Amino acid sequence: MLNGENMNEYNKDKWGLTVRGIIKNNDDEILLLKRHHKSRNDPEKWEFPGGKVDKGEYFEAALIREFKEETNLDINVKELYDAVENEFISCKDGNIVKTVQIIMKVNIKSGELKLSHEHEDYRWLKIDEIKELYNENLLSSTVEKVLKKQEFNI
Repeated sequence: MLNGENMNEYNKDKWGLTVRGIIKNNDDEILLLKRHHKSRNDPEKWEFPGGKVDKGEYFEAALIREFKEETNLDINVKELYDAVENEFISCKDGNIVKTVQIIMKVNIKSGELKLSHEHEDYRWLKIDEIKELYNENLLSSTVEKVLKKQEFNI
């Protein structure tokens, strides 16, 4: 167990936990959302739906909640796809925040897609179309890392 003096050493970096979902439709297209142009991080970049896990919240519950908030879709979580580390500059205090991003495969249970205010657009894209966005630097840093790590095999 760490004492108070040593604990400060471990609090220098801020860490967050995020969950994201990969969902395919019947045409083998993957859903990506375009972040709002006023977003603090990765504005106008395309990302997998998802978001922050609240303190004490289960990953699956967080992903179901975030998917509903962002897309109005009810989902089932199928399996773990990948996990990556990411970092960004906090808009609140300018410090670096590191995140662990857990990427899950999901499928639609019900609902009609409707975007929240966090996103400007959505697209169902084939992997070749996603590669084009990658080459044009239009994907969020998390999506870029996952696709590169998985060699674009989704």
